[in-house]
This record gives sequence, structure tokens and C-alpha cells, in this order.
Amino acid sequence: MLVGSSGGHLAQLYALRPWWTDRFRTWVTFPTQDAHSLLGGENVVYAHYPTTRNIPNLLRNALLAVKMLRRSRPDVVISTGAGVALPFFIVARLLRIPTVYVEVYDRLETRTLTARLCAPFTSRMLVQFEEQMRLYKGATMVGPLL
Repeated sequence: MLVGSSGGHLAQLYALRPWWTDRFRTWVTFPTQDAHSLLGGENVVYAHYPTTRNIPNLLRNALLAVKMLRRSRPDVVISTGAGVALPFFIVARLLRIPTVYVEVYDRLETRTLTARLCAPFTSRMLVQFEEQMRLYKGATMVGPLL
């Protein structure tokens, strides 16, 4: 399951195409123009947004995560953030589904809020630049996605 906000977060998940292209997958993102365009023909579930400081949508997305993860039981949940990732990572952890968080490319000096919130529920943290390694103990550097 690939979970990410639309825009740059979705673009970075999409850049993993060589890895996911031959695998069954479900996308969780927002119903925006770029998501509709990029994910045409894909199995997509639309999450509730906005997520920034929006408790009702956090709760709606938590219920969506419970429903989706219990029903589909993916092998792994992968996310580049942002806010939509947190409920999926928490529920995945409770269901013992591995999670992989890929930190975004534009944060080299500080950790993103979503990465900080998801860290306790993350099975593996991936970073795109060497500078990010010092921010995340035990992270794996995968190189730039875009």
C-alpha cells in the first residue's frame, strides 16, 4: 500500500515505479487533479483532506486506515508523508504490518513533522541524501527519488 499526500509526496512515491510496477498495489492519496492524472488506471482510495491541524479528518483517515488495512492486509505500507501517513502507520503497527517511511528530499537540516510522528510506528526509515542520515538513527540511504 502506497500512502501519500498529493503533490510532491505523491510524485516521490510514483518515482518508485521500478519497484512497484510488477506488484499488486493500492494507493491512498487525496482526490486532486495531479492524483487523478498520475494514477489513472491504478487502484486508488481517496483519503480525507486537508490533514494539517484537522482533527475530524485525522479521525476519518484513521477509520479509513482500519477499514483498508484490515480488509487488504498489504505486505507493507510505504509513505513519503504527509499527514495522511500517520493514521495508516499507527494502524499498520497495531496489525503488525511492516511500514517504510521515505523522508522527502527537501529536508536536509531538520526532520519533517510527519517523519517525527511516524517514527515510533516505522519499521524502516529511508532517506534520500547523506545529510539526512544524521537525523535518523538506523536509516537507510536510497538516494534521490526525483
